[in-house]
Amino acid sequence: MKLKIKNFNWLAGRPVAVLNDETAKKMNVFVDDRIVISNSKKVYAVVDIFPKLVKKNQIGLSHELSKILQLKNRSLVEVGTSEMSSATLLIKKKLNGERLNKEELQHLISEIVHNNLTESEIAFFAASEKLNGMNFEEIINLIKAMAKTGARLKFKGKYIADKHCIGGIAGNRTTPIVVAICAAAGLTMPKTSSRAITSASGTADVIETISNVELSIKQITKIVNNTGACITWGGSLGLAPSDDKIIQVERLLNLDVEPQLLASIMSKKISAGSKYILIDIPYGKGAKKKNIIDAKKLGRKFKKIGKRFRLKLKIVYTDGSQPIGNGVGPVLEMLDILKVLQNEGPQDLKEKSLYLSAELLKLCRIKNAKKTAEEMLSSGKAYKKFKEIINTQNGSKNFNEKIKLLTLAKHKKIIRAKRSGRIIAISNKGINSLCRVLGTPETISAGVYLHKHVGKIKKGEPILTLYTESRKKRRDALKFIKEFKPIKIK
Repeated sequence: MKLKIKNFNWLAGRPVAVLNDETAKKMNVFVDDRIVISNSKKVYAVVDIFPKLVKKNQIGLSHELSKILQLKNRSLVEVGTSEMSSATLLIKKKLNGERLNKEELQHLISEIVHNNLTESEIAFFAASEKLNGMNFEEIINLIKAMAKTGARLKFKGKYIADKHCIGGIAGNRTTPIVVAICAAAGLTMPKTSSRAITSASGTADVIETISNVELSIKQITKIVNNTGACITWGGSLGLAPSDDKIIQVERLLNLDVEPQLLASIMSKKISAGSKYILIDIPYGKGAKKKNIIDAKKLGRKFKKIGKRFRLKLKIVYTDGSQPIGNGVGPVLEMLDILKVLQNEGPQDLKEKSLYLSAELLKLCRIKNAKKTAEEMLSSGKAYKKFKEIINTQNGSKNFNEKIKLLTLAKHKKIIRAKRSGRIIAISNKGINSLCRVLGTPETISAGVYLHKHVGKIKKGEPILTLYTESRKKRRDALKFIKEFKPIKIK
């Protein structure tokens, strides 16, 4: 069927074609079905139906589609129902338990990057990885495909380093502190981080409370060359872009897919040009890995991958049984970071940050690594470096002004112990979920302040303080605590 183009200047997040209901009926397609649009090239698009936006002889194109086709309004295109694509056949092959080779994975990832697969198809791919796993060669080829389809960063310097935690621990905001300490000690650290999806906040959300994090590759290159480091949001750079699309689907389905975890982390480190990489794998009841045995199994896989790509990789296994630090939520976590960098702050966050910094410095063959890390922090050099990074990312010397704007939400509620006893467990998932109820990460001033960790507590002592901009959310949070009991006292 030939239809006239009508370009819409709106972003849909993927290639979307808008049809009139009569046209859709004639083609026998429905909302979220896939069609193929042909002119000089063939493009797949997802259908949306809006009778008032387009006429019977028209097809509306989202910005993503307009950018691909680059055709003027009223240009004629051939529109038809989509046959099962070659990428869809590969997903079906993986669902049947078969292995995918290098070329097949490259094609599949390329189709994801170019928005030629629907979210449901990507979900089936993630599910196939979960159900049937991937052997070592598949994981290696998946990493190569993900890195190949995105941008690459290159930096001068002997030690291009990175640190990554597999996540899941509430308030575990060590990255900005480690970057500041290690950059002050002479390492080059182009740190790209993620935003929160199910947690209270991601590193990018926390840094965004005082700094611009959506920077171009050109800007990041300049910042790193000038300061030795950056702390930015990776999603704005196009490093292994397929990863962001797959992660969104994984989170919607609450899938924890180990092959994708390995490929996600390693493809982004390779794309960022890092050669010395520290991987933090927390384990314990509240972590992704429940015990040291499972944690070490994952660690061995990381090491094997690192060896294949000729990377200097070190794995550390840390306590993930409870939250780290006091603040959970963007502003609250930034306040913890600033306190630690000024030699105050939560002791557990300070100790873990120093430990990780020393391990990364040791990996980069810095002598007296532990002493060097401690000296960078205690002397104020790390804090000075952090301010330099933030000011450079903002393009102005406004660090102190930004800090003054870090205010907490107006509605707060202190939860106190009803009796003396012992806190026996604090659920990472429970605290993260509680923060989401309170409005994080969208409301940067919301979150939870933990006054206590696992240990003794007396009647009347504060356990945590809730912060939110909404009275309703405060009520919802109190209901959540009553129902789910994220903190257990005996």
